[in-house]
Amino acid sequence: MPMVTLVGERIAREGNEFIYLGPSSECRNCKLKTACFNLKKGRRYRIVGIREKRHSCNLHDGGVHVVEVEETPIIGAVDKNAKKGLQIKVSTFDCQHLDCENFELCHNPALQSNKSYRVVKIMDQLNCIDGREIREAELSDS
Repeated sequence: MPMVTLVGERIAREGNEFIYLGPSSECRNCKLKTACFNLKKGRRYRIVGIREKRHSCNLHDGGVHVVEVEETPIIGAVDKNAKKGLQIKVSTFDCQHLDCENFELCHNPALQSNKSYRVVKIMDQLNCIDGREIREAELSDS
């Protein structure tokens, strides 16, 4: 079910994705802030619909556009022993290899350390530079 929110005019295109970084102090007195603050901090969203309405905004050059968004699945790296349906606590791997093809999966900003997530789907085994045995997985926080 899509949610309605506001995004900067520059990214207001159907199919575009963005990560919600949380409320800005510049928005404190804005009458539209509840429409912007209704997303989960650190989560990735996909724009699935564009509405006609536009508003001016102190934060975004060109203003904001009313859009419909959906949360994208949370994809992250999990231990090789994780199984579909299990509740697991995710912790960030101690890895400094910023150039690793899996760095974003191992350090997904949508995943909070020591929070429980349900494993929805186990996907590919990942090649880890440090030799960890990890797999790509879809996770749910609900």
